[in-house]
This record gives sequence, structure tokens and C-alpha cells, in this order.
Amino acid sequence: MLIKVKNPADVTENDVTDAQLFAQRRSFIRASGQIALGTALGTLFTPSIVDARGQPLKAKKNTRFNTSETLSSYQDVTSYNNFYEFGTAKEDPAINARHFKAQPWTVKVDGAVNKPGNYAFEDIINLNQLEERIYRFRCVEAWSMVVPWVGVSLASFINQFQPSSKAKYVEFTTLYDPKRMPGQNRAVLNWPYVEGLRMDEAMHPLSMMVVGLYGEVLPNQNGAPLRLMVPWKYGFKNIKSIVRIRFSEHQPKNTWQIAGPKEYGFYANVNPQVDHPRWSQKRERRLGEFLKRETLMFNGYADEVASLYQGMDLRKNF
Repeated sequence: MLIKVKNPADVTENDVTDAQLFAQRRSFIRASGQIALGTALGTLFTPSIVDARGQPLKAKKNTRFNTSETLSSYQDVTSYNNFYEFGTAKEDPAINARHFKAQPWTVKVDGAVNKPGNYAFEDIINLNQLEERIYRFRCVEAWSMVVPWVGVSLASFINQFQPSSKAKYVEFTTLYDPKRMPGQNRAVLNWPYVEGLRMDEAMHPLSMMVVGLYGEVLPNQNGAPLRLMVPWKYGFKNIKSIVRIRFSEHQPKNTWQIAGPKEYGFYANVNPQVDHPRWSQKRERRLGEFLKRETLMFNGYADEVASLYQGMDLRKNF
């Protein structure tokens, strides 16, 4: 049964708190399943990690889909991450990705597309046409954040390659380079990391190709230089450090679906009615907060995306 939850809210440019103010708050870090609470004094990481800021990006603020919820701190967003290529602990990516070089960067585009090829980052991302969108981000482990992402609509990004009529799905692949990504030296997943979307999901106005956050170049631990953002889906769907985009007639197998088919489906839509086999998805904890809140259907974007799944059994297609 599909439940629609109305929770759309716009935010003006004046409602967005400056990132530098947020960066002064104490980081809300959970290590080994524990919550580190305290006042705004000090940090659990050295300044060389949490205070390293990226190059500024010029982006127009898109208020069409923005949430009015309080932004998560820059420090939380950049120090509490799932990025197994750099380690399985939440603090590992911020530590192990410090020296990762994300430039030069090439993306291979192939499959059912009229303009295949190997494209340099600067040839497929127009830095003069970037926009900022404030989206909720919900991880399957019941934690969440609110982030001002910078990038371009995924639809406009895809259209430049001219997918053919046979393109029913789009598959994304992360860089595989164990020397640069030390987590890939461990067989915790089937490397390289792969994700996929139906074409109608990819072309939805909410879907985004991200190159930055908080008005700055995307930090390494957050998926530099190119990552996906599909805000109504769980975080593992939002693949990072993309090096290949393949268009196909057939549904691709995503990495977590291969690793745990009973726990992770292809769609990965946020659905509080479908529990993970090992924990409930009904509530979540926003980074920086102590109390949990109710999880919203489609992460609060039901009004915008529920029609994509009309008639589908969302318990079976999880």
C-alpha cells in the first residue's frame, strides 16, 4: 500500500544559515554505535581534517524543492560518512581520503546512448550552471542529515549524452583503485561499487548530479568529484566518485543488492513501513540531535515522487 505524506516546504535564501556558523558547533559523532554528546567545545577530529575547506563554487540557489529544516553542520556532514572504499567506520573516510586526488577525472559513458565516450570532468560539468539544493539525506542505519548540495539536475546531465530509446535503466560505477582507496583492499563488498536507477527516476527533477556541498567543491570523503543525489532513496543509492555511466535495457544489479539481497533491494526507496531485517526504519536520528524523529515516506518527498511507483508493491519492491 502506498502512503502519501505531505511535507513539502520551500526555503528562501535568507533562511539558509551560513556554513561557517554551523562549522563552529561541536561535531555529533557516533563511533562503534555510540553517540558522542557535549557542548560546542573542541572536536573528535584534528583541525587538519574537519577544518579543511574546499574551493568555493558559484551556484544559484534552487528553492523549488528545498526543505525548511535546519541544516546539518558542515563538520557533521564531512566527518560522519559511509564510504567503504575508504573504510567501514564512519570516521574512516574523513581520515583515509585526505590525500585522495580527484583531478584529473574521466567518466566513461557507454551502452544505449548516442554519444558514448570517455569524458573529462570539465567537459561534462559546466561550473557556470551549478545550483544549490537543500535536501534531506537518510541512511538505512536510521541516521539522517540535511545538506545544501551543489550540482546540476541529473536529467540535464544525462541528456548531453543522448540516451537511445533502448535506455530503460542507467548504471553508475565508482572508481576502483585500491592504492588510492584503501578500503577496497578488503573484500567487504564486491568492488567496484555499482548502483542503478530506472530512467524515469533518473530524469525526475529531484535527481541531481552533485559536485559540491555548502557552496564548496565536494570533499573527498563525500564522493569527490562526482556523486549522485536521489533524495527520496536511502543513502547507499547515492553512489560516489563516479567513473562510469552505462545505459541499458535491463535492470542492473546494485552492489548492496548482491551483498545482501534480503536486506537491500534495487529501489531503496525510504519506506518506514519496511523494516531492515536487523533494525526498524520507522524512526531516525538527525545528526546533531539526541531524540529520534519519525521517518517520512519517501524521505518526505512523497508528493513529488509517489506517482513513479503507482501500482507497485512497495514491500516487494524495496
